[in-house]
Amino acid sequence: MAKEKKGGFLKEFKEFAVKGNMFDMAVGVIIGGAFKTLVDSLTANVIMPIISVFTGGVNFSAWKITLGTKVVEGETVANELLFGDFVSAIINFVIMAFVVFLMVKAMNRLREMGKKQEEEAPAAPPEPSNEEKLLTEIRDLLKK
Repeated sequence: MAKEKKGGFLKEFKEFAVKGNMFDMAVGVIIGGAFKTLVDSLTANVIMPIISVFTGGVNFSAWKITLGTKVVEGETVANELLFGDFVSAIINFVIMAFVVFLMVKAMNRLREMGKKQEEEAPAAPPEPSNEEKLLTEIRDLLKK
């Protein structure tokens, strides 16, 4: 009995893992990771330097508040709140959310265009059934 459950579980998992949607999702995750790296670079190397020009040339990632210091094994260790990195992460999120919004909007627009084309295309009249064809032939023979 246990073998049947195990075999059923493995079969169910195989069906799940081999579905086309799973592969599509995997491709999306890989592309999303690459896109995240691109957005991180855009934020750190383009946007933040521009912002630092307006904030007096301060390195934005260096923005921090020291909450206190502690001496550990003869070395002074600072407890710091790194809010500059947090602001960078917020900007990354806003950029990524905006791009995803644009992608969803474009996909919805394409779907609407597809629906309109389907609605505009006249439906072909259904082909007569074999019975109707036979009755038509009989009618034509009787007319003769």
